[in-house]
Amino acid sequence: MTPIDDNNNMQDPQKKYDTPPYPADPQDEPGLESRLHPAADHGEESYKGSGKLIGKKAIITGGDSGIGRAVAIAFAREGADVLISFLEEVEDAKETAKYIEDAGQKAVLVKGDISDENHCKRIVQMAVDEFGQVDILVNNAAFQMARESLEEIPSDEWDYTFKTNIHAMFYLCKAAKPHMKPGSTIINTTSVNAYNPKPILLAYAATKGAIQNFTSSLAQLLAEDGIRVNCVAPGPIWTPLIPATMPEDKVKEFGKSTPMKRAGQPVELSASYVLLASEGSSYMTGATIQVTGGTPTI
Repeated sequence: MTPIDDNNNMQDPQKKYDTPPYPADPQDEPGLESRLHPAADHGEESYKGSGKLIGKKAIITGGDSGIGRAVAIAFAREGADVLISFLEEVEDAKETAKYIEDAGQKAVLVKGDISDENHCKRIVQMAVDEFGQVDILVNNAAFQMARESLEEIPSDEWDYTFKTNIHAMFYLCKAAKPHMKPGSTIINTTSVNAYNPKPILLAYAATKGAIQNFTSSLAQLLAEDGIRVNCVAPGPIWTPLIPATMPEDKVKEFGKSTPMKRAGQPVELSASYVLLASEGSSYMTGATIQVTGGTPTI
């Protein structure tokens, strides 16, 4: 990974991080940070908080790695306690928890599959038990698998993609809402695939389009309760999910087709999530922040 010059905060975005070709180093799904090459930047060294979320209590699904880890680090350094929901990557989750604790905040880890509604309820109850409240819910965890043809997509994989990516959002929002006071926020992770769907990600792209509409509708539904609902639409971001779910040729050229000519790094999304979680976005609801490396979303 190309070093960042902390003394120069005006950097050429095309040259800020490594560019393709990336090494094709396949992993088993869902992937591990320790096996990701080049290593991703989650803001471990660069993100500096300024107290935007002091006293807040957050839930982040998929907070063990990738975008979720970057958001967890940023939230903690802004003053929030964080519950991380994760599927099975215990070591990744523990490493993220250490960054949260090093920031002086409380970290809670909850392992399990959010495609199960009862588990979603447990996540929220754990946050209430540990924190006493829920101020921020980040629905970030997602499943994807690249398939070259319609015939290759197993029906159970199609079902699981929807259960994980969109059904779980409904389960978590429904469970969390009674514990969220006016001023609380929900942030959903959609994707550039909601606007520019890739044919090899048929199921995943369909769920991301659903998330976009879910966010807009829910924002209107919860406005009278003083709860804001927004989403972030990442473009190609370098996370363990990429070598774990994409063909090797796609991994090597990942992000090259964007105007930035490279994949984004998880830390490059942190500020967007912090904005939507903080009072800086108090008049934003039903909105989407696109972080796509310049790929058009209109």
